[in-house]
Amino acid sequence: MKFLIIRFSSIGDIVLTTPIIRALATADEDNEVHFITKEKFSDTLKNNPNISKLYTIKKEITEVEDELRDENYDYIIDLHHNLRSRRLIAKLGRPYKYFNKLNYEKWLKVNLKWDILPDVHIVERYMDTISFLGLKYDGKGLDYYLEDSTEKNFSKLNITKETAYNVFVVGGAHNTKQIPNDILIKIGKKCKNRIVLLGGTEDIENAIEVEKGIGANCFNLVGKTNLNLSAIIIKYASKVLCPDTGLMHIAAAFGKEIISVWGNTIPEFGMYALLPNGKEKLNHIVEVKSLKCRPCSKIGYNSCPKKHFKCMKEQDIDKIVSLLG
Repeated sequence: MKFLIIRFSSIGDIVLTTPIIRALATADEDNEVHFITKEKFSDTLKNNPNISKLYTIKKEITEVEDELRDENYDYIIDLHHNLRSRRLIAKLGRPYKYFNKLNYEKWLKVNLKWDILPDVHIVERYMDTISFLGLKYDGKGLDYYLEDSTEKNFSKLNITKETAYNVFVVGGAHNTKQIPNDILIKIGKKCKNRIVLLGGTEDIENAIEVEKGIGANCFNLVGKTNLNLSAIIIKYASKVLCPDTGLMHIAAAFGKEIISVWGNTIPEFGMYALLPNGKEKLNHIVEVKSLKCRPCSKIGYNSCPKKHFKCMKEQDIDKIVSLLG
């Protein structure tokens, strides 16, 4: 059978699709799994051996529409479920299954604090879209595949596999999900292991402040690595300190010990780090549970709507330091 999986964004969301890719690809040796995403996220999947064809778009589905129509898919698995994906399905005219985003349940939790969210990870909900094939999550966690050249690039860095270091992730898609600089500095000053900072070019200014605040024990690589180089740095790290962000899911794919710090979003939305069965104890979730204003959004804001940002400012720094060891 031939399948097309649709997930246009983001890095974390795409990494979270890897169990369903694996399940479809390994269910039958004749199965083909094709995937469509945005070009800027292609590094996340381009080395995945379970994908037969990876299609990318810069902006519009018309860029690959004719090619996809020629594939004559048995099923389209829509894990994005928005207007763009529905347009693509309509144009291809093939059988499809779509992912339930639970937008209504999330709205109730955010706005009325009514909790009717199912106690399941998003991967399990992704897997529900192919349950009609008799396929279930195999418990093996997430996948992230690196090309051979990445290992060579890692060897050029001023860090080694043999010397213990912890990764601190600077930044995030939304400010209210980011760990504030002053908190990263306070944690970093108390850490024994060397600290490697990772993040995107948009986080460079914050990273410089954190690096200066922590001092000589901090190695700042923010904005200096591509996604795959960041991934291999995470692969060889002792532990990873991160907010709710894409690098958290990459860390989970490598089975790392993760200390995830949650601000305005909550793990109950089902997007916490998913480690393989047997490694669940390596996932440490840190959050300020007593705040009545959490969650204030299912995604995030540029600034705290309440102006106090207590969900990050009141984090237990000593607890985080003890988890980092």
